[in-house]
Amino acid sequence: MPEASSSTAPSGLSRRTFLTHTGVAAASLLLLTACPDPETPPVVTPTISLTGGDEGVLNYLFLLERVATELYAKVLATPPAELTAADLGVLRDIYRHNFIHRELLQLTMSANGFTANAGISAQSFDYASFTLTTRLGVLNAAQSLADLTVAAYCGAARLLSSGVLLRLFVKMMAVKARHAAALRDLRTPGSFAATDVVPQTGAEAGLNQVLTPAEVLAELSKFTSPVQLSVGSLPTS
Repeated sequence: MPEASSSTAPSGLSRRTFLTHTGVAAASLLLLTACPDPETPPVVTPTISLTGGDEGVLNYLFLLERVATELYAKVLATPPAELTAADLGVLRDIYRHNFIHRELLQLTMSANGFTANAGISAQSFDYASFTLTTRLGVLNAAQSLADLTVAAYCGAARLLSSGVLLRLFVKMMAVKARHAAALRDLRTPGSFAATDVVPQTGAEAGLNQVLTPAEVLAELSKFTSPVQLSVGSLPTS
C-alpha cells in the first residue's frame, strides 16, 4: 500500500506551482487592500441665493409675501372652529392684501426688466413649527410673520437705489404695520406693540425694529428646509 504523502500541497500541484499560486493570491489580496475605498460623494445642500441690486431686494420681499400669503391660504382653507367671524374677516383682509402685494412685486420686477428667482417661485413651505389648529396658534403665527415682515421691509428700504421703488415700498410697509397692529389687537384687545418689536433704548428707540436680510432669511429658512436661503449678492447698505 502506498504511504500517505505528508506534503501540504494540493494533489496534482507541485510545491513550486502551489507556492506560485499562493504568491499570486497574496499579491492580489495586497493590491485589493491597498486600493482606497470609493469616495462618498459630498452632500450638497440645495440653496436659493439672491442676486444683487434692486432685483435682489424685490425677490427677497417676494419670498416674504409668498410665505405670508400661503400661510393665510392654508389657515382659511381649514380654519380652527375657535376663530370667530371677526377673526376670519381680519384674516381674509390680510390674505387679500398679501396676495395683492405678492402679485404687485412680480409685476414690478417684470416692468423693470428684472428676473424673478425661479427657486423662490417654485419653493413650497412647511409651517409645522406653527400650531394652526387653535385660534391662539393661528394668531401667534400670523403675528410673528407680520412683525417679521414689517422689520424686513424697514431693513430692505435702505437697500434700494430707486426712489420710485422706495416710495412704493413705504406704502406697502404702512399696510404691513396695520396688519401687525390688527393682529395684536385680536390677540389682546387694546394692546400696543411691545419691546419685542419697538426698541426702548438705543438710536432706534421708539421706532419699529429693523432686521437685515440675513436675519430675516435665517428665520424664513425653517419654512423652506432642507432648502437654505442665502443673501447671495444682495446689497448690505
